[in-house]
Amino acid sequence: MQYRRILLKLSGESLAGSQSYGIDAARLNDYADEIGQVVKRGVQVAIVIGGGNIFRGMSGTSRGFDRVKGDQMGMLATVINSLALQSALAANGCPARVFTSIRMEPVGEYYAKEKAVDALAQGQVAIIAGGTGNPYFTTDTASALRGTEIEADVLLKGTRVDGVYDADPEKVPGAVKFEKISFEEVYRLGLKVMDLTATTFCLENRLPVIVFNMDQKGNLLRLLTGEPVGTLVHV
Repeated sequence: MQYRRILLKLSGESLAGSQSYGIDAARLNDYADEIGQVVKRGVQVAIVIGGGNIFRGMSGTSRGFDRVKGDQMGMLATVINSLALQSALAANGCPARVFTSIRMEPVGEYYAKEKAVDALAQGQVAIIAGGTGNPYFTTDTASALRGTEIEADVLLKGTRVDGVYDADPEKVPGAVKFEKISFEEVYRLGLKVMDLTATTFCLENRLPVIVFNMDQKGNLLRLLTGEPVGTLVHV
């Protein structure tokens, strides 16, 4: 396998599948199957998942929520998604533990690097929920932070598109896809691979990012076995 330890960032919106809200059972089971396959091949997998399919803090502020309260609600949404994924993984025969960035035992264990790394060493998936535990930070930034903390080889950002383009491929038919691109070029071209804080964190800590389409079955395994899937963002 190409990588020994990965941090997989999953989109909350993607969990909704064909629905506009909530968790689509078929999509959830597809994810659990894909993740289980790579774990069985010896890859250590940590996961950070968004909560946009349930609640997004930024959109909440436009509806009158205090930003801090809205972000806290978003953190709880990531915990719901994490518990659902843990359950799906367990049903698929893949052990997983949920860690939370804020204390909420017995819902999840309070996150610490040592506990997450120990879970990975035992062949368990470490699902790290609750974002960074602080308002004003996205789950992209949480992914960059946790990926650096657990010393992941790469951050895999699963999205609905198959890589990084010079324009939004869902809006611009002629958008050109990059096979690889540096963090500096991402800055220069103003590409929205991740939010600026997350991008800077990955650059400063030399954590490469691969953006790929997680919704296409088999992509995660193909990527990890060295096939040219997605776009590599490198230092």
